[in-house]
Amino acid sequence: MSEEKLHELEMRKVYARTLVELADENPDIVVLEADLAKATGTMPTFSDAHPDRFIDVGVAEADMIGISAGLAVDGLIPFCASFAPFATRRVYDAVTISVAYADANVKIVGTATGITTGPNGGTHMCFQDLAIMRAMPNMVVLSPCDCYELRACVRWAASYVGPVYMQMIRMKQPQVFDDDYAFGPDQAVRLREGSDVTLVSTGWMTPFAMQAADQLAAEGIGVDLLHYVCVKPFDTATLVESAGRTGRVVTVENQSVIGGLGGAICEVLSAELPTRVTRLGVPDVFGEVASDEYLLNKYGMNIEHIVAACRV
Repeated sequence: MSEEKLHELEMRKVYARTLVELADENPDIVVLEADLAKATGTMPTFSDAHPDRFIDVGVAEADMIGISAGLAVDGLIPFCASFAPFATRRVYDAVTISVAYADANVKIVGTATGITTGPNGGTHMCFQDLAIMRAMPNMVVLSPCDCYELRACVRWAASYVGPVYMQMIRMKQPQVFDDDYAFGPDQAVRLREGSDVTLVSTGWMTPFAMQAADQLAAEGIGVDLLHYVCVKPFDTATLVESAGRTGRVVTVENQSVIGGLGGAICEVLSAELPTRVTRLGVPDVFGEVASDEYLLNKYGMNIEHIVAACRV
């Protein structure tokens, strides 16, 4: 993989190329798809490189999960992917019993998360995957914000023994990190330092949060920006320390305001350090066919909304 141009690639291409690298190194890596391999990026990149370790089960997501669990029991390391609603909501019971309850070494990837699948409409938008997956015992939940972090998360997931769920934005993402980035589970990343307000983000929304923090800094408002790639397990200490200094917390995520990153933060602070929290994200609604820009504005989660919430 061309390191110097990694950030110019679509996230799904980085995902597929990283899996090829892992499979080159480890014969136990296998990839499963449910008729969306081109959308995920693994076809033709992985399917051509390792056809003997590529399985497309067709439109049968629950079967994909069950087969993955069986392969894991046999000692292999399966990565299985689909659109986020199909990788989580549609197969939640199969994941619960076959993967989480069995503590099977399966890596589940939900692509086109939140409003980023706007052209496909409400049926294909999943605003709940962080909430439902972090509520599942034994499940690690990740939401990388750029290609360097995505690559690091995939490599870590392959080395970690146990169930993992990872959100993945398919298109290009603004560069946040570089090739020196080192992923650590249960570890938030402080992207900006400040003492006026704590801003917490994850995944797709982190580049927006960075722009908002820079705009606020130009106004003299110091933002302590925390990026949580690991939504579960959760880095409690960093959040509590920051909230203790600023006294105010704003969260933003490409998810429902109920149960995801904002919910996790409210749970932590209510127990450790009661703090006023403003949650930005998708309200309690289903999605609709629309552009990212339209939905960001409608749901009050664009850069201007983040800046306004941090000013209050």
